[in-house]
Formats: sequence, C-alpha cells, structure tokens
Amino acid sequence: MSEKLVLIDGHSILNRAYFGIPDLTNAEGLHTNAVYGFLNIMFKILEEEQPDYLTVAFDLSAPTFRHKMFDAYKGTRKPMAQELRQQVPLMKEMLEAMGVTVVTKEGYEADDILGTIAKQSEKEGVEVAVVSGDRDLLQLASDHIKIRIPKTKRTGTEIEDYLATDVVEKYQVTPLQFIDVKALMGDTADNIPGVPGIGEKTATSLIVQYGSIENAYEHVDEVKPPRASNNLREHYDMAKMSKTLATIKIDAPIDYRLQDAKLEHISDLYTKEAYLMCKRLELKTLLKRFQVEQFASDETEKEQPEQYFKEVTEPKEAEKIFAKAKGKEIGFYLVPSAKGGDKKMESGGQMSLFETPVTNAFLGMAVAISKEEIFYLRAGEHLTSDKLVSLLADCGAASYATLDLKPQVALLGLSDCKENGGLKKDSLFDAVIAAYLINPAKNEYEYEDIAKDFADLFIPSKADLLGKLSYEQAKEEKPQDFLKSVCYPAYVALVTKEKLLQTLDEMGMKKLYLTIEFPLVFTLADMEKEGIICDATALKEYGEKLSVRIDELEKKIYEEAGEEFNINSPKQLGVILFEKLEMPNGKKTKTGYSTAADVLEKLAPDYPIVADILEYRQLTKLKSTYADGLASCIKEDGRIHTTFNQTITVTGRLSSTEPNLQNIPMRIELGRLIRKTFLPKEGYEFLDSDYSQIELRVLAHMSGDEKLIEAYKEAQDIHRITASQVFHIPFEEVTDLQRRNAKAVNFGIVYGISSFGLSQDLSISKKEAQQYIESYFATYPKIKSFLDGLVEHAKENGYVTTMFGRRRPVPELSSSNFMQRSFGERVAMNSPIQGTAADIIKIAMIRVHDRLIKEGLKSRLILQVHDELLVETAKEERDIVEKILEEEMHGAADLKVSLEIDTHAGTNWYEAK
Repeated sequence: MSEKLVLIDGHSILNRAYFGIPDLTNAEGLHTNAVYGFLNIMFKILEEEQPDYLTVAFDLSAPTFRHKMFDAYKGTRKPMAQELRQQVPLMKEMLEAMGVTVVTKEGYEADDILGTIAKQSEKEGVEVAVVSGDRDLLQLASDHIKIRIPKTKRTGTEIEDYLATDVVEKYQVTPLQFIDVKALMGDTADNIPGVPGIGEKTATSLIVQYGSIENAYEHVDEVKPPRASNNLREHYDMAKMSKTLATIKIDAPIDYRLQDAKLEHISDLYTKEAYLMCKRLELKTLLKRFQVEQFASDETEKEQPEQYFKEVTEPKEAEKIFAKAKGKEIGFYLVPSAKGGDKKMESGGQMSLFETPVTNAFLGMAVAISKEEIFYLRAGEHLTSDKLVSLLADCGAASYATLDLKPQVALLGLSDCKENGGLKKDSLFDAVIAAYLINPAKNEYEYEDIAKDFADLFIPSKADLLGKLSYEQAKEEKPQDFLKSVCYPAYVALVTKEKLLQTLDEMGMKKLYLTIEFPLVFTLADMEKEGIICDATALKEYGEKLSVRIDELEKKIYEEAGEEFNINSPKQLGVILFEKLEMPNGKKTKTGYSTAADVLEKLAPDYPIVADILEYRQLTKLKSTYADGLASCIKEDGRIHTTFNQTITVTGRLSSTEPNLQNIPMRIELGRLIRKTFLPKEGYEFLDSDYSQIELRVLAHMSGDEKLIEAYKEAQDIHRITASQVFHIPFEEVTDLQRRNAKAVNFGIVYGISSFGLSQDLSISKKEAQQYIESYFATYPKIKSFLDGLVEHAKENGYVTTMFGRRRPVPELSSSNFMQRSFGERVAMNSPIQGTAADIIKIAMIRVHDRLIKEGLKSRLILQVHDELLVETAKEERDIVEKILEEEMHGAADLKVSLEIDTHAGTNWYEAK
C-alpha cells in the first residue's frame, strides 16, 4: 500500500474556518474561532485519511510576484480582517506545539509550496491529499493527488473531493485547463483580474471549445458571443497575466524532506504543549481529545506533586501531620459530600451550606503542609469532620490558603463573624477570588487553570481525572484519581498564593482584594445560610391567579386571530400577524417572521392582539420561572437559599442563582406582586434600603463636573434640574415630558447610549436624540471629557478601572468590526461607573452585616439586589437597624456628592419595597 501525505493550505483553511464559525474569544480577549475551526477540519481530515505524513504551508507577509503583478494592475488588495490576522501566529504556535511540519518560503505563496511538494511526492509514489478552500488548487488534481475542499458550517464540516476525473466531471475541463478558465473569468479574492465581461459560463465554454487562452486568441474572430471576442482581443495581455497569476508553481526552491513530516499516529499531535495552548485559548471541546495522564512522565519529580499525595484515616497520624504545620503557610480544601452539595459543585455551582449534615459534613479534608507533604484526611467514625476542623484551627499555622472559601465558611465554624482558633479572616486566603480579580473575563477558575497561570504547573483537572463521577462515586471506583482530584486544590492554593498576591499588588488591586472582595466572602456565606422565607401557599395562589389570567388572554388572542394556534411558536405567530392579519414591518428570516419583543412593542399601540400577546408572554414567564420555579426551591426550613456568585460578572456586580432572586420582575404590577410571597419570620419585619441614583452620583464624582455636583448638592429633583439646564427653561416650568426625556438622557449617558438608542427609548428622531445628547454634554462638559478619557485609556491600556482599582478588560476596542468596537466604547464608559457602584454596595453589605452581628442584634442581612439591601429585622430592633443602614450605606464611600438611600419597612418584601 502506498504511503500517504496530507498537505494543508494554512491561510486558506484558517480563512475558511474564520468565516464559517461565529466569533469566539478567550479571557485574554484573543479571537479563537479560526484556530478552533482549523483544528476541527485538520482532525477530521486526518481521521479520514490516516496519513503517514502531515505538512501545513503558509504564505509569508512579504508580497510575492503575484501580489506585485496584481498591485500593478489593481493597486490594492483587500486587507485581512484584524481578528483573523491575530489568529495566524496563534495557529502557527499551535501547530508547532503539536509538532506539525510548517513550511513557508519568502516570495512564494502557500499554493506554490503545496504544488511543489505535491508533485514531488507524487513522483516518489506517495498518495497526496491537498486540503484547501481555494479552488485554484484543482489544477494540481491527478490520479494520485486529491484536492479536498472543506465547507465549515455550524452543523459541522462537509468536504468536496476532486481527483482529475472529478474536475472534468464538475467543470468540463481538465485540471490544467482549469487555470485558463480561472484566468479568463478572474477572481479578485485571489488577486486575478481576468478579462472584463467574461464570466464563468463563457470562460468554460471557450476553454472547452479551444483548449487554452492562447488557442482561443488565435481564433478570436470566431469567438462567440461578440462581446467576449472583443474583450479577449482588447485585453489579451491581461488574460496572459491572469494565467500567470493563476498558475501554481510546481518547482519552487523549497528545502523539504518528506521524512521530516512523518506522523506515526494522530495521537502524536496531542502533546502537553498543545494541551496547554488549548487550555489558554479555552478550546474546551478539543481538550477532550487529550489523555492528560500521558503528560505526567514529562514532568520532573519536583514539578509533579502526585508522588507526595497520601491518604490518612487514623486520628493519631492526622495529629502528627497538623503538628508539622505550626508556623507554616499551608493549603487546605474541604471535600464536599453529595448531601453537602457535591452535585451542585460539579455543575459549576457552589456548595449549599444549609443542606450540609451536622455529622461528617464533608468527605474529608486535603491539607498541603508543604510542597512535599500533601495529605487527604478521610472523615470517618474516628476522624470526624468536627475533629478535622478542630485540628486545622488549632495547628498554629501562620496562614491558610484555599480555593473557593465561601462554601467552606460554615463548615469551618466561621459564620456570623466568628473566629475558630487560628482560622481568622486575616489568616485566610482565597485563590479563586484573587484569580477572578486578576482576570475577571473567565467563566471558571478551576484549580488546574490557576496552577498553570500562577505556578507554571501542568496538572490534570477534576474532569480529566474523574469524568462525570461524583467524589463519593470516585473514591470507590477510582481511588487513585480521587486522591489526586482532592489533593490538588490544597496543593494549588499553597503554591500559587504568593504569585497571586504579588500580581494583585502589581495591578493595584491588593487593597481591593483585602478590603472588599475577601471580606465579602463571609458576608455572602452568612446570607446564603440565612436564606429568606417563601410562603408556598401564597406562591401557589399567585400561580393560580396567573393561570386564570393566562387562560383569559389565550381565549382572547384566539378570538382576535380568528383561529387557534400555538402562541408560544414564533413561526406560527409570525404567520398569524404578518400574513393573515397583514400587519406592517414583518421581517422574514430563514426560520420565519421575527416576533421578538422589540418588534411586537412597536405594533402593540395599534393592534390589541399584539398587546395581549406581550402580556401573555410576561405572565407565562412569571408562572414558569417564578410561581412554579420558586416553589421547587423552597427547602425543608421553609426558606429559599440562593447562591450569590462573586466571580461571574466582569464589572464586579454580584449575581444570584439557584434561584435568581436578583431578577424578580419589577416592571409590571403582577410581577411585583410575587414579592408578597417573601416573608420575615415571626416577630420580625423587613427593612429595605435602596441607593438613590448611585451610578449618576458616581458619575458626578468621577467626572468632577461642577454643574452636576452642584445639582446634587441642591438636593432637588436631579432629572428636573437636568431638564431645566439642558432645555434652557426655568426649573419650575419643566414639564413631565421634559423631565422624562432628561431622565432617559441622564441614565443613558451612564450606559454610553447612542443617538439611535435614545431615539428608540424616547420615540423621537435620531437627529433630535443627538441634539439632546449634545445639549447634555454642553451643559455638563466635564462628563464628555471624562467619558472620552475612559475610552482613550482603554484603547491604550486594554482595560478601565473603578474608583477602587478594579480592572475590566476591554478587548472589543481592538476589533476590526464596527459593532464590536462600538460595544467596547460603551463598556469603557460604563464599566468604571457601574463597577464603582458595585464596589460601594459591597462595602455597605460588609459593614451592615458585620455591625448587626458585632452589636449583638438578632436582625440579619439576607438579600442584595443590585443597589438594594434587605434586612430581616427583629421588630424591637427596627430603629437601630435603620440607623445602621443609614450610617453604613451613607459612609460606604467618600464622594463629592452624598450617597442617599430610601428605606422602607414591611410585613413582606412587596411592602418593604
């Protein structure tokens, strides 16, 4: 059997992948869709071909003779998109990491390299498969050279194959005659001008009839149609030049030895270096191809800590281990049990503390006393969870580092501002929180990523080791891998702490970590543990009321439509609205008419059925997400215990999941009514404090605009003041409409709104909206210079910062895509303001939480929703709690304008709000 060589046209396949796959970016802001698509195509080809050799050819940036000839004629070439250009060196780096032979040659295009190698290899009896998105390469096709042209789609990659006979069958010409066809018809994408007025059909007909451009020219008077005859006569020199441009060289002076491209097996490509690069680029689907265990032998003994992992079950041995910890910096990790939330953690969530059993609340504890002393202390009858925590707390360690401290707070006995022996706030360190601050754009902060980024350590992930097994399953089925998976977090926490702190310091965020993010861990842990009462009976009644109204709306919509249909089907709804009822402005796509909310909202004022459909959608969403969804989240204690996510948003704002209590609807009354089902416990009431216009106040402070600062100092209606100044009318003459418009501009400016966005919000022309914005900036000139300065800083440095030093990367500003750049500008303007407001509310949360406990009060902070804090307040403590909220929320930041809050009390959350 003949040996086989796969040749890949690097730039062509990268280009094909770039346009075939939606944009992907990693946490560094690097675009990765072309690299991802290229590798998918390459692996598909390799799996099909099972070749003996593999080579990839790339163009060099220096212009080739083809470029020079084309430029002499056309003058310019279409530049490569910046997002694609960025991925070329990444692709070459990835191929180098895989050990793939890459060939380039100055002055020659990849086509010439591929043509030369393909023809030479064919002479040596090798079967060749050339992979390219460029049909120019069809001229190379023969009985032993197959041209493979991939088409990348969302559903996968389809490949067209061409041997010489296939070219004739598809294009009616031989591979060499294909050059002449291409030369006549031209292709600006390939820098081939062609002959004006001759398209593919005419070019093919001429070459089928005359065999070549030269022969066609000799019979130019006979050429039909007359237009083609005239154009060929007039532009014959261009035709000859185009043929030269279209002809691939097969004798380029390339230093290439087939044996250097030897590929014993596809698995040879799955190197440690390639794995690390896939991790860096966050190509998670490709990571599944790697067998991580194979890399362990590549590490030195010192670099691979697994040899030091040991399981301990006896109390005396555990005591000896902790005795060694005195005065040392150590790492630890509590291994959750399934009942303690292991399943939740495996799905990307965090441990739910209130579910944790009192006895043996976790499977065990991993402890790294040093880089060469890492133990898993298994909890059991003689070495209980309580005993392990006691040994940890009393060991006298200088400091304790861990990963993801929040789920461990209650287990460590640190709830309600308590200390437990040596376990104190100032002795603990959370590597996940630190890693999040350093790079807030990542989706996850797994131990293997932190190890790679901050210790240059390559280790297998939990998924690599355990797959989908839970910790409890793995300790029975894969004990050695289980041991590694639980010891690594403790080890990584220990070895990365110094580098993480150093990096935070260098980036100006160490204070942010120490004074805001880390103390917040304990506040959030306590809030999750407390939870909030949700009345299941009231929730059921609320759902039933929704059902009644939903049924009424359904019948009414059917009557208005004149037939029954699936209201939840956009396709069926589109047909009813835009075909049967003939409503205007229907936008039809491949899947049907768009029935998105913004489309329907424009129709609603004139068409009652549309208004009913919008209400129907809102109510069905309320029922499924809240009435039904929240009911399943009520635990045995009658309370809902949400999880507050501290490392999810790029801006620094908190999010809430399982369930999301930060997204309780407020726009419609029926949505607000759901808050009536949230109740304080007996003898308590709710106090709800909400910052007033905190982001506008932050804008006033950070911009230093004297007029806006003065407007706030006057303590009057800020929107009416803005309207007065922007529209140049006395304060008392401002109409409600003018105030509403000024309010939209005020808040729009904070979010970097465009004239188009404002025109949509206010239902005015884009020109009027632009005038509003210009008048606003004329009124508050320092705001304009401040926002422009933020964008310039982001362009220059790649990030913006909050008042407290929090960084937000803005990679979109370097995009060649106008929409992406515009988004980046809005991000650069808004993030420092929104992020500063988030920092302030976090400071307030910490201070309110700590004061309630330290003053011995029974009242507890239980919820945070954006700018709002909710305290479950003992009735007799109402006055002192209100005072604490007032003092701590006011005093959370020292701004040039005062921070104001609105506080309300109630017997349920609805009344308090």
